[in-house]
Amino acid sequence: MTTRTLLKTTLATALMLTSLSSFAEGALSVDKHITVNANATTVWKMVGNFNGLDVWHPLVVNSELKTGSNNQPGAERLLTLGNGATITEKLTAYSDTETRYSYAILQSPLPVKNYQSTITVSSAGEGKTDVRWSSSFDANGADDQAAIDAITGVYEAGLNQVQKDFAQ
Repeated sequence: MTTRTLLKTTLATALMLTSLSSFAEGALSVDKHITVNANATTVWKMVGNFNGLDVWHPLVVNSELKTGSNNQPGAERLLTLGNGATITEKLTAYSDTETRYSYAILQSPLPVKNYQSTITVSSAGEGKTDVRWSSSFDANGADDQAAIDAITGVYEAGLNQVQKDFAQ
């Protein structure tokens, strides 16, 4: 192998590892869930729309698809919060049959980086549904507890609203 080929291979490997590390799993995590009084199909229709977070999350006033097709991996959404801040997220996996999707934050005022999250809807029996929102991330510009608290607050606000929407 020539020096030039070795250098190209090394550079290509380094670039690939760098790009993969931007979606690396973080050291911190949050995992929240609630049980709602509705069947999983009904809850998934609301929660499972990647570009519909503004329909059920009280902090999000607008969700706009920036690139790609809704519910297709690679799609990016721009969320506008009530305070005018924006968050850009990329859908990394979507399964209508497994009623789950995963996404990464690309840009955000939240004190996190390397953020990966999954929302899952599953039957809890007797006409009830479990909605789980979990993530891994690293703190960014704040201590670990502040980052955990920020994500916990976002999850609890959204999940509490879903629970209220289906209260009987």
